[in-house]
Amino acid sequence: MRRTVRTARSARTGGGRTGRAVIAGTVCAAALAALTAAAPAQAHQRPHWDLKDTGAAGASDVRFRGLAAVSRHTAWVAGSRGTVLRTTDGGDTWRNVSPPGAGELEFRDVEAFDARRAVVLAIGEGEASRVYRTDDGGATWTESFRNTDPRAFYDCLTFFDPRHGLAMSDPVEGKFRILSTSDGGRSWKVLPSRGMPAAQDGEAGFAASGQCLVASGPEDVWLATGGAARARVLHSADRGLTWTASDAPVPAGDPARGVFALAFRGRLHGLAVGGDFRPDRTSPRAAARTTDGGRTWRSAERSPDVYRSGAAWFPHSRTAALAVGPTGTDLTTDGGRTWRTVDTGSYDTVDCTADLGCWAAGEQGRVARLER
Repeated sequence: MRRTVRTARSARTGGGRTGRAVIAGTVCAAALAALTAAAPAQAHQRPHWDLKDTGAAGASDVRFRGLAAVSRHTAWVAGSRGTVLRTTDGGDTWRNVSPPGAGELEFRDVEAFDARRAVVLAIGEGEASRVYRTDDGGATWTESFRNTDPRAFYDCLTFFDPRHGLAMSDPVEGKFRILSTSDGGRSWKVLPSRGMPAAQDGEAGFAASGQCLVASGPEDVWLATGGAARARVLHSADRGLTWTASDAPVPAGDPARGVFALAFRGRLHGLAVGGDFRPDRTSPRAAARTTDGGRTWRSAERSPDVYRSGAAWFPHSRTAALAVGPTGTDLTTDGGRTWRTVDTGSYDTVDCTADLGCWAAGEQGRVARLER
């Protein structure tokens, strides 16, 4: 979407072996109990965002809308001025691993498979939309895609596994355009558009958090839209070849409104957050949920009343998730039915990992990890 905000990515909620998952689930349940405790005297004991110092890497004036959490120790962030940072020690130190010559680009999404392999997306019209891949922790990068169609504007990317992934562009000739890779982002091809529903007038994606295109499992993927008369979520069960569209009950009818981020737990349970990104506007009904894979969406019974740009499920939890935005963080412990604000710090995106590592990132080089 040709605006200042927009992007895509799924929250990782994988399991591991049964014994470890049970232990992790118990720890997660205890953490959630502390997070929802109301007693002021216990406030210092609750889980909280611990800001990490990325300023030493020259990032204090960079906005990080791309975030890939690999573990509690390893995370990648990508943002303005072509900046990519990586930590492997839980955020104590950060390494600037930005691709050479990318200073004019806007990175809005990063997908990382481990501490060495990652793919980043730069957004923009025409050749500003590019994809880079590294296999050595950012020491070197290869540009694997550069958009040559001036009508295309790529917003976000996602991966089903370390080899298969998709990227999406705003509509070209009346339909969203989908790129596909089967070699981990080393090469890309445009998929046929015959299985894509027609776009509404003014409809596009928001490159705001790397979460407007998210995958769960080996074939399911969802695409969030806004800017048109109705906000929608598109779903594909065959890695982007065919799609169905469903209306989402979040603010719409304006270029600044729609669904900004999605998060899925499995192929059935999903969350949608968004609203109106303009800071002087309220956003009632800024969150919705689905329990049928996105065929139908219901408004949260108690929703954030302001814009939210990112969302992630807590690992090993069937009911708990976080939503973030420039004005704070909201928590749900009932699968998205109700939300309440638990932090007022500014973040654009959030991501969680199986080892209970939840990270958030945003403006002014802000990166934080949830600490117990």
